[in-house]
Amino acid sequence: MQPPLRLYTDLAGWWPLLSPPSEYEEEAGVYAQALIDACDGEPRTLLELGSGGGNNASFLKRRFQCTLVDPAPGMLAHSRVLNPECEHHEGDMRTVRLGREFDLVFVHDAVCYMTTLEDLRQAVATVWVHCRPGGAALFAPDYVRETFEPATDHGGADDGVRGLRFLEWVWDPNPDDTSYTVDYTYMLREADGMVSVHHDRHREGLFPIADWLRVLTEAGFEASTVRFVHSEVDRPLDLFVGRRPRA
Repeated sequence: MQPPLRLYTDLAGWWPLLSPPSEYEEEAGVYAQALIDACDGEPRTLLELGSGGGNNASFLKRRFQCTLVDPAPGMLAHSRVLNPECEHHEGDMRTVRLGREFDLVFVHDAVCYMTTLEDLRQAVATVWVHCRPGGAALFAPDYVRETFEPATDHGGADDGVRGLRFLEWVWDPNPDDTSYTVDYTYMLREADGMVSVHHDRHREGLFPIADWLRVLTEAGFEASTVRFVHSEVDRPLDLFVGRRPRA
């Protein structure tokens, strides 16, 4: 188990400046269309596992009645402010059970924290029990083994009082295992102008496409891939679709 991630614990209050909700409209539209295309019948209800600060949900709720699950209280607090009309639950995607089914189940990049095949199987099993027959599921990992490449990124935002800038460094210390590393450096500017610097290391899962499809199929889904197309993404990015048969 990796240590508690600062982005979701003591630094969670800075989340909207690292990843502003306004940047998610196009992305959420891609996910919504992929789910609608895969679903049998008109979908009305959506469960998001690993919903974080609710950025995708802030757009998905325009089309669906959304129920949101995340293990981090600090992230759920942001989402409850952003999405007060949505139902929220604290829980781990590997073990949470809400006792009901949904037309759609969506797992965004929080699925990256499944770093072993057993983690992934447990998450997919959770999706299965919450997806109605004829419904659809969508998984959006940041990378698969076939297309992984080291990378860097940067960004951040201001809110008129505070500011944040970050550097993201993606690398793989061991190409023979099922994980890679993402190091973040955050520069946080407080209202009084004081700046502090913080480091956060995330270990994330990396699986071949065949493993993804096999895990989904073993759970009972009809599994396929969809290529993610976005105006600001210029690298291959595969989404995984699971259709739950009616029979």
